[in-house]
Order: sequence, then C-alpha cells, then structure tokens
Amino acid sequence: MERMTPTVQKALRAVLYEVTVNPKPGLVDPVSQGAHQDMDVYTFIDSAVSLQPYFEQAYQIGFEADTQDLPLIFQILREAGKDAEQTMFEATEGVNTHKGAIFSLGILLAATGYEHRYHRQSTLGILATVKGMLINLTSADFANLNAKEAGLQTAGERQFLKFGKTGIRGEAEAGFPTVAEIGLPFLKNTVGTRNQRLLDTLLFIASGTQDSNLIKRAGTPEIVAWLKPQIDQYFMLGGSKTNAGMKFLEELDQTFIDRNLSLGGSADLLILTIFLALLEGVL
Repeated sequence: MERMTPTVQKALRAVLYEVTVNPKPGLVDPVSQGAHQDMDVYTFIDSAVSLQPYFEQAYQIGFEADTQDLPLIFQILREAGKDAEQTMFEATEGVNTHKGAIFSLGILLAATGYEHRYHRQSTLGILATVKGMLINLTSADFANLNAKEAGLQTAGERQFLKFGKTGIRGEAEAGFPTVAEIGLPFLKNTVGTRNQRLLDTLLFIASGTQDSNLIKRAGTPEIVAWLKPQIDQYFMLGGSKTNAGMKFLEELDQTFIDRNLSLGGSADLLILTIFLALLEGVL
C-alpha cells in the first residue's frame, strides 16, 4: 500500500476527528445517530477511508499544476470530485456522508499542494490560492438556474433560488472566512481535552455562520436567529468545561433530533478548521 503524504494524513484525521467529537447537536457521533437515521459512525468511517485516494489526488492536482491558471486547477479538481462522490456512495450504500467535505476539503488540499510546490506553506497563502482557484464561482454556478429542471438542481442551487444564500460555494469563493476568522482563531485559544476544544469550536463556528444544512432542514433561514441565543447560553454556562454547559448541550441535541435539525454545514467547516490547525501544529 502506498504511504499517504503527511498532508493527506492530516486531511483524513480531520474528517475522523469531526465525526468523533460528541455530543454534537443533531449530528452523527460515536454514541448517537443524531437526526440522521440512515447513517452512523461506522458509515462515516467507511466513507472517510474510501476517500483517502481522492484526498491524495486532490493534493497532487495542486502540487503537479504547471500553470498559473488557478481556476484550471479547480476545474480539474471538480471532475475528480465527481468520481469521489461515486466512491463515497459505493462505500456507504448510497448515503451522503461527506459530499460537502469532498468539495471543500478537496479545494483546501489542492490549494495546499499548490502552495507546497510554488511557495512556502502558510494558512494565508493556502487561502489566497483558494480565492484564486474559485474566482467567479458563484456567478458561474448560479447563472441560468431557473432554466434548470427542479429535479436536477442541487440543494445549494435550490437554496440560492429560494433564499438567495450562496452557501458553501460563497464561503469557499471568499477563501473560507468563517474558518480563517472564526474557527481557527477560536480553536487556537481553546484549552482542555481535544473533544472539549473541538466541541466548543464547532458551536462557535455554528454561531458565526448561516449553516446551509440547518436552513435546508428547517425550511427557513429564520432558524439561524433561533440558534444563536442557544449557543450563547451554552457558552454562558461554561461550554464543554462545566456540567451545566454539557447538560444544556445534551438538551439542545435532543431538540435538534426531535426537530430533525443538523449542523452539517458547520461540521464541514470544523473539518477545514481541524485540517488547517493540524497543518499549523496547534492541535
């Protein structure tokens, strides 16, 4: 078996760390299926392992690029991502576990490979490369959507048409500002066990973003305004460091399950935050 590059190892660790963190509101973890009755932690592990070759491919696409045409790197990556989605579905018997990570973590891996080849590695450099790769992504992807059959529209496209939200495409096009300005700085200042640090970081990310998966499941962007005071209460009670904070979070998790809600978008941003933190050696 070929040995994974250290960068790809960190990507795989990031995906596995995310599913291990618990308890996450509405999300799959080792002790709960959350609001996802069609998957469990083993489904996520199978999915993550199946994606290892794609993570390596994504890194190499960036590393081997012999062009300054960064959008071309993304075009090549996107085709590889389509094959990776099929691999994921084969591993999970048709369940979507990591479609978001295939898109967003794949982009970060390609940008990291490019930075390793042409520049000294830095988070700022990687995210600048991401911006260069995704210039005009949303305007291109969301053009003429009304002419596309409703059954062929993606969840992100439907959300854009219904609510005007650009979702993970807009986040990526902007160089993942939620990760760079919210998730990573917060994680660097956390203390405690890895689970405590990552759990608090997930909730902090969720309070600072408009989670597209949450909006889709709730059927309205108004859910974002409901969520923020819930998370504020969690931190006011001491977050993961206190019994009161954890009791509140367990109750919030049950509310999410009862209402069929999930922080899937925030979980994907946590994966990216973990990956960059591992690259920087701060986790």
